[in-house]
Amino acid sequence: MKTLFLNAFPERDAEMWKVVVLFVILVLLWPMVQQLLFRFDMTSGYVDLSIMVLVVISLICFLGLIGLCWWLFNRFLLVFELPEIGSMVLQFNDLTLWQRLGFYYGVYALLLLAGVGCFVAVL
Repeated sequence: MKTLFLNAFPERDAEMWKVVVLFVILVLLWPMVQQLLFRFDMTSGYVDLSIMVLVVISLICFLGLIGLCWWLFNRFLLVFELPEIGSMVLQFNDLTLWQRLGFYYGVYALLLLAGVGCFVAVL
């Protein structure tokens, strides 16, 4: 089976740090957003202040959901004994039938989880 090793690329670690730093910044901004907005615009009401907090909370939830999907995908690869996340399969047809079927079910489960998450966010 031909594989492409993703561990050889140092950019992967840099991208992960960007996400972690963004998450930390958003969590630290969460309690300060209302006071900062109120200091700059004294005429803003409580509704305006809570909209900014909801935007920050939605970004935090989005990053958390992406992390959860990434963790579920890693667990899925371990359960079905597929190659680790560090190596990506270049020729999908070389996999056995049960591995392909398991991969399809895992992708469907992640899609269903994303759909349910969007549905809950709307409600």
